[in-house]
Amino acid sequence: MSAADAYHEEEALGKAYDARLMKRLLTYIRPYRKWVALAVVLLLITSSFQIALAFLTQVAIDDYITPGKLSGLFTMAMIYLGVIVVGFFASYAQLYITAWLGQKVQHDIRMQVFSHLQRLHLGYFDKNPVGRLVTRVTSDVNVLNEMFSSGVVTVIGDIFMLALIIGALLYYNWKLALITFIVVPLLVGATFLFRARVRDVYRLVRLKLARLNAFVQEHITGIKVVQLFVKEKRTFEQFDEINRDLRGAHFRSIYYYAVFFPTVEVIGALSLALLLYYGGFQIEAGLLTFGELVAFIQLVERFYRPIRDLSEKYNILQASMASSERIFRLLDTPPAFDGPKEDVATGEFKGRIEFENVWFAYNENEWVLKDVSFTVEPGEKVAIVGATGAGKTSLMSLLYRFYDYQKGSIRIDGVDIKNWPVDRLRSHLALVLQDVYLFSGDYAANVRLRNETITDDQVRTALSRVGFDRFLTEAPDGIHTRVRERGATLSTGQKQLLSFARSLAHNPDILILDEATSSVDTETELLIQSALDELLKGRTSIVIAHRLSTIEKADKIIVLHHGQLREMGKHHELLQQRGIYYRLYQMQYKKQAAPPTG
Repeated sequence: MSAADAYHEEEALGKAYDARLMKRLLTYIRPYRKWVALAVVLLLITSSFQIALAFLTQVAIDDYITPGKLSGLFTMAMIYLGVIVVGFFASYAQLYITAWLGQKVQHDIRMQVFSHLQRLHLGYFDKNPVGRLVTRVTSDVNVLNEMFSSGVVTVIGDIFMLALIIGALLYYNWKLALITFIVVPLLVGATFLFRARVRDVYRLVRLKLARLNAFVQEHITGIKVVQLFVKEKRTFEQFDEINRDLRGAHFRSIYYYAVFFPTVEVIGALSLALLLYYGGFQIEAGLLTFGELVAFIQLVERFYRPIRDLSEKYNILQASMASSERIFRLLDTPPAFDGPKEDVATGEFKGRIEFENVWFAYNENEWVLKDVSFTVEPGEKVAIVGATGAGKTSLMSLLYRFYDYQKGSIRIDGVDIKNWPVDRLRSHLALVLQDVYLFSGDYAANVRLRNETITDDQVRTALSRVGFDRFLTEAPDGIHTRVRERGATLSTGQKQLLSFARSLAHNPDILILDEATSSVDTETELLIQSALDELLKGRTSIVIAHRLSTIEKADKIIVLHHGQLREMGKHHELLQQRGIYYRLYQMQYKKQAAPPTG
């Protein structure tokens, strides 16, 4: 997948509000609906207290300050202070609850996304870069947290605040209220213009950020190649260019915010000037008191706050709709295999494997395997050989149900693997790959893989049986020696020995070795070969190998060529046929004497 494809999905923003997505998002609040209701009630209380403060100001001026009744002013001040204190605690509780709610919902969504990712088939990961999937679990979920913690509930509060203020303004003096509303079209126009500009800038920021993430991920992953070909300077220049583009996009966003908020202040000042001008005449005419004008001005100042907040909430809502759409697209991707409704694989597991007329393609009609049929008996050691691209690894991917075949049947103990629960099927299998993946932790953790039933003694036994014990003597903490990310401090041979021990500790019924010794040096190969000969006894095993010397003792050798099963038999039988296997053998031993034919 190209870099452009990797970040293209991040560019789309979608609708500012999508009722279908919002309805689905609100389902995550359902378990916490009582807390949401409490937060809304606290918001209503806070909003009401804001109106009460303006009313108390008007009473203090008209009833106490103007008439000169200063004796009651202290009481009014205490009431005013009491409203502020109660409002403070109500606001504190509301903010705490909404932040707590955002974190809870974020946790729930992130767990659901990660759980779903683990159940997806490998074909999905073939088409979606790691950086994009990490973004789903991290950045996109964080955006939704912002919506739940400072969006949904606070929008309700802002709308309620606006309604209360408009009602109070009309109550105090409907003529002054109409004068105030004269500037509202200017405010609405500025808000819509700001919204349109910020939408475009936000899309640009997302695009530039996705480019930066893709570039960083690609070049950190390939840092060895960058250093090997002395491309650090050129890579830094590319990074600098992409980073400057991102900075420029952020500067544009800052510019629009820097223009919008002062614009709102100017519009508010214009409204205030009209109020002072007209209100002065109203006071002189005896139609308005000085306290009412002061209270009116306080309400007008508060009138613009929720409008500014709603403009910001629009951006949060915009980002949330985009992120939720991407998250739900991931969650709506069907899992690998739902498995049968009932477990039809009953009885003792024997490990008889049957491939019958199997056809498989990663892409439609581009067949990787064509009409493949063979049987692996319990306890039998079967080797699969063939040139690169012959379909060897694909066979094992089908057996493990990393992918599903399109035609034919694969059965274990007479039951089609599609009728096996995936977890139960895989519990009987162990796969050792050529490219070993090790997790951060220690040797023991990488062998047991969180299976706490495997004791330290069993870990040591498994490591000893594959010859890894000689490396433990040099390890400072034995099996508890730390392993760095991806096993950076271990050689390729040591990693593969650990993967052998990992499989053996889990004691599988069927052991699959996918070119597991192809990258091992001769000394290490000899070290593990004797252990493998012993460990494979009585265990169904399938060995995929390029080195034919490792499979000469196999009970059966299957030769694949261009996705078809072309030859099958024992080592000496295939040499006698002088076919594909014979040519492969000749190629590997061309410097030696011709192999015997009988």
